[in-house]
Amino acid sequence: MDWFWLACGLGLLVLGAEALVRGGVGLARRFRVSPLLIGVTVVAWGTSTPELVVSVEAAIEGLDGIAVGNIVGSNIANILLILAAAAVISPIAVRPEAIRRDGLFVLGATALFLAIALTTDRLRWWHGVLCLGLLAGTAVLTYRQERLGGTASGALHAAEAEEVQAVPLNPWLAGAMVAGGIGLLVLGGELMIGAAVSIARGFGVSEVVIGLTLVAIGTSLPELVTSVIAALRRHSDIALGNILGSNIYNILGILGAASLIAPAAIPPEIARTEMWVMAGATLLLLPAMVSGRIGRALGAAMLTGYALNLWRLVATA
Repeated sequence: MDWFWLACGLGLLVLGAEALVRGGVGLARRFRVSPLLIGVTVVAWGTSTPELVVSVEAAIEGLDGIAVGNIVGSNIANILLILAAAAVISPIAVRPEAIRRDGLFVLGATALFLAIALTTDRLRWWHGVLCLGLLAGTAVLTYRQERLGGTASGALHAAEAEEVQAVPLNPWLAGAMVAGGIGLLVLGGELMIGAAVSIARGFGVSEVVIGLTLVAIGTSLPELVTSVIAALRRHSDIALGNILGSNIYNILGILGAASLIAPAAIPPEIARTEMWVMAGATLLLLPAMVSGRIGRALGAAMLTGYALNLWRLVATA
């Protein structure tokens, strides 16, 4: 039954995130918010709400391995699994200047996580203030820069917003979708955490491993769906923009919120090995930042690397 409840939780998380994003985009369009701002906030952050709900709920319940492992595992999966799959479907080609700023934000956020984990074994409330302050700063900086003049990065963020289909324009319906989405996310998070803990105990593996694998992949499903659909439409550049935004939000937003609400311990496995895997995966974004391209060969190599990393986690559990 644990696998059944896990699947139910995953399904509710995907549906909740979809409803939240569509309802939020609908409200934003109804009140004439620019596509740029919608892309920077609602779309980029909305697809990461499953990670937010699961990590915060896990932190509140004292499940530090799932709370922190989900953040690190999601960032790894976003690059080595989701972005790689999109590149295999349709090679990514984008103007380097369109992603350079967000790419630097991702590198900076990853460096911040490494700095925190190397200097303490537990998150503190002020880590949350720092992360959330930096997140707000990145959003304000991005929006102000793009308002001063149309740039390639602004066009990419606007395209992310336009990619959202079947958006309700009735404000009451859009509001209901946002509220319903939040409810589904909370319920889905509860089901997923309970099932994941039970599965981990049944197989005799740590909560960290479950957080890095099952939970991380599950909470990344909205990004997977969005990126694969974009790739099938030959809009792989949007998939790249979505992944960059999600990885920024995972560290600055989710880690920040969890640190403020229920500061968690950083598991030794994360500090010893897995955060370096995340850092290595993040560095694979450098070719795209320089050349603006991720081809099928690199995408296939990244998928292979992800499979080997999963095998290592399970084999050493």
